[in-house]
Amino acid sequence: MPIPGAYRSWFLLALAILLGSSLLFSLAFGSSGWLWPLDPAHHTIVFELRWPRAVAAAITGGLLAIAGALMQVLLRNPLADPYVLGVSGGASAFVLTGFLLGLAWLPVPLLAFCGACISMAIVFVLGRGPGPWSSLRMLLTGVVIAAGWGAIITLLLALGPDRSLRGMLYWLMGDLSYAGLSAWWLLPMLGVTLILALRGRSLNIMTAGETQAALLGENTQRRHLELYLVASLLTALAVSIAGSIGFVGLVVPHLVRLIISNDHRWLIPASALFGASFLVLADTLARTVLSPRQLPVGVVTAIIGVVLFLILLYRSGRHVA
Repeated sequence: MPIPGAYRSWFLLALAILLGSSLLFSLAFGSSGWLWPLDPAHHTIVFELRWPRAVAAAITGGLLAIAGALMQVLLRNPLADPYVLGVSGGASAFVLTGFLLGLAWLPVPLLAFCGACISMAIVFVLGRGPGPWSSLRMLLTGVVIAAGWGAIITLLLALGPDRSLRGMLYWLMGDLSYAGLSAWWLLPMLGVTLILALRGRSLNIMTAGETQAALLGENTQRRHLELYLVASLLTALAVSIAGSIGFVGLVVPHLVRLIISNDHRWLIPASALFGASFLVLADTLARTVLSPRQLPVGVVTAIIGVVLFLILLYRSGRHVA
């Protein structure tokens, strides 16, 4: 049962407090144990190692959650995921190709972003096809393209040298170990969140279907293009930061929707805040659960996401029955 509208602003405040608490916990706790209260000896560990990684995790989680919410509007499916259209597959294939060709002078984020954008263009051109927009055709095209990228990635891993295989696999599973800080990551997330929240009414109309949206004055073709481009670019940016991290864009918007309803004026900012907190906590768990060894954060999000997803399916099945 979604919370009443009068309490939604308090829910956003609670999510903001959760994000702040998650960041503080991530700074204070790690493979070196608790480093709180801080002293000069801990400065390097906290502010040069943990802080950039925590902020990168928060931004990546927010980007993936927003992209997932938009993809669910685009495909009119509450269980849609930003990776179903093959964006992450293209990014991963380009990065692995760079590894194999020895293109160390090219930044990994640049390779990932170029691959994601190329995959986005392929899916859009092939998925549009002749005739009116079809979310089913776009979804099927994305699944096929993603499968194709998966085959290419498998081939690249088979051809890759053994000394590079571990790093390639970690990046494919999502890795924040080498993430830095950049204002170019934070600005898109804040700007897109604000713009989408202000245009939440238009997103609400789009979820009602093409016919209803057209009757209410929406240019459905233009809105579909906008949603696809924004969701794909946000996913591309997230992949360029941290590699392929699954389930954040699937589980987070779905959980938030159950609590705060399907009103995108609230759903978008709530998803961004909760997605950021979720990935910060998941990354903290990834680097501490088997300390001193670190797990790829994508493994942790996949395990948590699968469990939550099965619980949601079980509850929805009981509700239907």
